Amino acid sequence: MDFELPSELAALRDSVRRLARDKVKPRAREIDKSGEYPLDLFEAFRDAGLLGLCIPEAFGGSGAGILGLTLAIEEVAKYSNTAALMLLLTRLPTGPVMIAGSEAQKAKYLPGIADGSLRAAFGLSEPQAGSDVMGMRTRAVPDPERDGGWVLTGGKCWMSGVAEADWYTVFAKTAEPTSRAHDSITAFIVERAWDGVSVGRRDHKMGVRGVDTGELLLDGVRVPPENVIGEVGGFRLAMLGLNSMRPIVAARGIGLAEGALMYATDYVKQRAAFNKTIADFQGIQWEIAKCAVDIEAARLLTYRAAALADAGKFTKEWVPYLSMAKYHATELAVRASGLAVQLLGAAGYMEDHPTEQWYRDAKQLTIVEGTSQVQLGLIARGVLDGDLWWD
Repeated sequence: MDFELPSELAALRDSVRRLARDKVKPRAREIDKSGEYPLDLFEAFRDAGLLGLCIPEAFGGSGAGILGLTLAIEEVAKYSNTAALMLLLTRLPTGPVMIAGSEAQKAKYLPGIADGSLRAAFGLSEPQAGSDVMGMRTRAVPDPERDGGWVLTGGKCWMSGVAEADWYTVFAKTAEPTSRAHDSITAFIVERAWDGVSVGRRDHKMGVRGVDTGELLLDGVRVPPENVIGEVGGFRLAMLGLNSMRPIVAARGIGLAEGALMYATDYVKQRAAFNKTIADFQGIQWEIAKCAVDIEAARLLTYRAAALADAGKFTKEWVPYLSMAKYHATELAVRASGLAVQLLGAAGYMEDHPTEQWYRDAKQLTIVEGTSQVQLGLIARGVLDGDLWWD
């Protein structure tokens, strides 16, 4: 068993680490304060070839897979979870297309993501349908004017990148709105320029500012048959897409935890107190040590999960392993950012230091793309069903 990264992935990690230090780190605080979309970072990622990491070479990407994207996001998230989210959005909306889309859909929509000429977003959640996906009310009915076409009406909320996206992966009910049958939900590719598509309210967030989160409104949007992703009745596709995203979200947590702990460690090594430095106190050392152990444990869980996802192992029997990575790494981000604030004391609570930004950003990770409680439920179900067992 080899725990070393292949040389090409190690080189990718090192190059992104340099880019993150040179480009992302100096901009992180300004992005958080202004809330403005960091187009300069998007262009830096584009020029470095990072927007197509998870997209196959046949469609303009580099074919580095989920593990490659995970490594890149970990490095970027040390300084900015907003920048890390920009990279994540190259996979979240494209995942269903890569998993179940037609060759024509892949050829039309994936190359633009890889070269930065197009951006996309993912629409699943609604105000009354967050974790309860089957509660969605966005409706798709057959288009009377086009055989195989559909007309979408409704809306999605909490969509990251909604304002910048050129197209959206949208899930809607193709059966009665009250139906909770898994074959009642279908995925569609919806283009921003189509009639009836608009961006509604933009949310005011406590963290991860700079990439807008908000509403997508659909008012009688006509979707041609060639823009149905996979089969009609594709709820399973939504789950497969989210399952395969677990290590990518986990990477945001690992990177944040690493950045917060490194910053706090540098601080306590310099901060004088009681004729020593804070780092000389055993109680402080133990807290640093426990956090470091958690980071390495999260890294192993996450890299394994990414390798599983790249091997196509994101179906039910593999879910516990993927959910473990997402749960542990994102909860760690909350603990590590809290520890960083505490180690800096009053200074950590002030805007003079980035610790308060990490603290605000971290909480989002335990909510998005399946809450920590959802992950625990999935892990427990894996044990109860015997998918996760030890004899």
